[in-house]
Amino acid sequence: MCQRDAIQCIIPPYITEWLARSENAEVRERAEANVAAAAKARLLRARVRTAPSFAAPRAQPQGKHRLVYDAKNTDKLPGVLMRSEGQGPVADPAVNEAFDHAGSTYDFYDAVFKRNSLDGDGMSLVGTVHVAEASGRGHFVPLDNAFWDGTQMAYGDGDGVIFQHFTRSLDVVGHELTHGVQSFTSNLEYEGQSGALNEHFADVFGVLVRQWKNGETAAKADWVIGKEVLVAAPTRRGVRDMANPGKAFTHDPYLGTDPQPSHMSKLYEGQSDNGGVHINSGIPNRAFVLTAQRLGGNAWGAAGRIWYDTMLRLPKRCEFQECAELCVQMAATIGADAVDAVRGAWAEVGVTMKVYA
Repeated sequence: MCQRDAIQCIIPPYITEWLARSENAEVRERAEANVAAAAKARLLRARVRTAPSFAAPRAQPQGKHRLVYDAKNTDKLPGVLMRSEGQGPVADPAVNEAFDHAGSTYDFYDAVFKRNSLDGDGMSLVGTVHVAEASGRGHFVPLDNAFWDGTQMAYGDGDGVIFQHFTRSLDVVGHELTHGVQSFTSNLEYEGQSGALNEHFADVFGVLVRQWKNGETAAKADWVIGKEVLVAAPTRRGVRDMANPGKAFTHDPYLGTDPQPSHMSKLYEGQSDNGGVHINSGIPNRAFVLTAQRLGGNAWGAAGRIWYDTMLRLPKRCEFQECAELCVQMAATIGADAVDAVRGAWAEVGVTMKVYA
């Protein structure tokens, strides 16, 4: 059963599993700890839905309210409170980045879609930095990931070899917090094509937060997710490339080669990655980029509105074709040019549809 508190990470299992086979013992140890931790978390959340372990206070009944904690290099959440709404910056850059990026994500949803936080009713935005995982050797290693656990964000510090601290990337924070938005809207089941759509919508609004914050147009944006969390190397550009799925990293000595397809003819149909939730998200990701580029201007405008309205209406179990058809219906509320752009974009990635609004 897919539940509202299912763990959802920015670094997909196909990357972590590749790292677990690394010749570098330290990289391998961290990856093994991350694989074990993710498996344990998913198992626990599949068995029982638990309430949050703490009650986050609100500065006001409605409106932006952020809380950032420090796990102190353990796996204990939420940890020690370091900064809350109304307080100024602290000495720890990770705390400030988590605080500022959560604020930018809130501001984006509020300004563009008139949505008051993740639940639409002023939910507190809670995050924990310096999260670590227990290794098999009796000590903690920094988490090489960031995740939404159904109640809050958690950020690792990375290994310094492949990953840097995960609070550096605004689109990563926007991506993960959008999983929270989804849990209060479509709540897409996290497997197969519905799970790939879950990851897709998180990528879309994660990158739109960054584009909105930086004033990037659809034509000039690079559409790469998570480039700031990777240690720079010629073989890696980001975690995912929405415009060019399969090109985020190539023949990287640690990451391998990006497996994302860009067309339905290459759809992954295996059992790994919950049936390809991170892999197959490349197909709808490219459809969104094509739509935004065809409509021109700011991607958070017409294209973003179509995708947001679609996200609110999707059924929990949804395949790409059904999503595409609903996108066309939402585009019809804007005009014929929007319909043509959406229909053509989905067709270019191999998704045919029955509805021609």
